[in-house]
Amino acid sequence: MTARQFFKLDELGTTWKTETIAGITTFLTMAYIIVVKPAILSAAGIPAGPSMVATVLSAFVGTMLMGLYAKRPFAIAPYMGENAFIAYTVTGILGYSWQTALGAIFIGGVLFTILTLVGARSWLASCIPSGLKIAFAVGIGLFLCFIGLNYTGVVTIGTPGAAPVTLGDIGSPIVLISVCGLFLMIVLLALKVRGALLIGIIVTTAAALIAGIAPMPNGIVSMPPSIAGIFMKFNLAGALTWGFISVLLTVFVMDFVDTMGTLLGLSYRAGFLDEDGNLPEIQKPMLCDALATVVGAVLGTTTTGAYIESATGIEEGGKSGFTAVVTAFLFLLALFLTPVLTAVPPCAYGPVLIVVGMLMLKPITGLKFDDMTELAPAFLTIVLMSFTYNLGIGMTAGLLTWPMFKVAAGKRKEVPAGLWVLSALSLLYYMFGA
Repeated sequence: MTARQFFKLDELGTTWKTETIAGITTFLTMAYIIVVKPAILSAAGIPAGPSMVATVLSAFVGTMLMGLYAKRPFAIAPYMGENAFIAYTVTGILGYSWQTALGAIFIGGVLFTILTLVGARSWLASCIPSGLKIAFAVGIGLFLCFIGLNYTGVVTIGTPGAAPVTLGDIGSPIVLISVCGLFLMIVLLALKVRGALLIGIIVTTAAALIAGIAPMPNGIVSMPPSIAGIFMKFNLAGALTWGFISVLLTVFVMDFVDTMGTLLGLSYRAGFLDEDGNLPEIQKPMLCDALATVVGAVLGTTTTGAYIESATGIEEGGKSGFTAVVTAFLFLLALFLTPVLTAVPPCAYGPVLIVVGMLMLKPITGLKFDDMTELAPAFLTIVLMSFTYNLGIGMTAGLLTWPMFKVAAGKRKEVPAGLWVLSALSLLYYMFGA
């Protein structure tokens, strides 16, 4: 079997060039986690240097598994929402150690692996109504757009007592360069230029560096620090105490819902779902994220899963696992080229997220606007995913309210058995986690 046959390039109607561009684009739009994630976890007491290495290695392992085993163009990396929960809530407010928190991550990863192998996660995913799958895709799009608007400075947080968000300083160099980059990307897409988003990132980054908005890289090559201080330091005994159960449950539900919703949302946009609205062999990408979570906890970092930024590579034409393989190798390369690869400023990758968010609105036409029991939970899913700045809250809102509206309208028979399980998990999330 040749590499071309292994990745099914001809069957998927794609090329090595297209997949490579898609992989590079995905990496560049999520490379910010190399710096941002360790900075957040430092609030929990995890050293930034070793944390950076753990982040990169877990992303490499998970994404490579996704490319070679699941053969999907999805990138896997430690989630930003979960690491903020660990840093600011579990260790900051509740006072637990980061070692105990990582113990919960490890247990969650093991449970996910077992549930995936026995087929439980695949069964639950197949029970999600098509309307919620559409809502997941659209909600991810609006969430990406909102993040992009913040990164570019077009939208900023409002002052206390005023509007929650407001228009940024549109005359500032950062916003102007971002808007120009956004315009360039849209024009290139309109002209059907292959690699439009990647070209836009490169040109906008160059403009930001020339204008002095983004600092020039302070080097090219750097050696990664040792992770000895955080490797295998998770505390299982502490994570299994009764008082820590609510944290363990929250970590479990957050990862379960985020990964499942992200996979379905991305797959819907990429056209991977079958005629029944299910992702064929979904257990494979789910197993990849479960194993990556276990590896991440061992290395010293938080829950990993499919990244919504994978949508940028999909929009560039990525269809096969080779897209993920390219992204994985770039993460490994980042261990030694961090100064250069992290020089891409938010004003360069922010516009990409806005464009992708716009393109991910298309599935909304598939919603049943004349059925309030379908429309209302989908609407709640979309708006809460975006307006709470938390994918999990929106997804669980949809999973919780969909069966409630059906029962209230006398349509109980339309609720799959598995959806009651997901609804119960969502309720527990709101009781203990949200």
